[in-house]
Amino acid sequence: MNTLRGLLTGFVNELVAKGIKPQEQISDDDALAVIKRAVKQRKDSIEQFRKGNREELAQKEEAELKIIEAYMPAQMSREQIEVVAKQVKEKLGVTDKSKMGMFMSSVMKELKGQADGAEVKAVVESLL
Repeated sequence: MNTLRGLLTGFVNELVAKGIKPQEQISDDDALAVIKRAVKQRKDSIEQFRKGNREELAQKEEAELKIIEAYMPAQMSREQIEVVAKQVKEKLGVTDKSKMGMFMSSVMKELKGQADGAEVKAVVESLL
């Protein structure tokens, strides 16, 4: 229950930050950004708790992460990301790491939040 209250608070904070009244609806893109932030925060917390030998806290964060991930759109597999990345690489004519930033940015725009940034980075690096 606290996990969902935290998400709701994140949505309200996003509205306020954008100057929209809290009673109004948040856009799908903004809602997705809030959910992605919550997922990233949980993953970072899990990593830090494990480094600090606080397994009980890591497990609590993992439980919250599972709840939040239920609200995320389905994520693409590595193979699906590779297909898109290869198409973007060919379209842009990228041949070396000097254009990695542009390549990565273009792939992320193409995927529109359907893949984890770390996974996309790994695929992009493997193609260069």
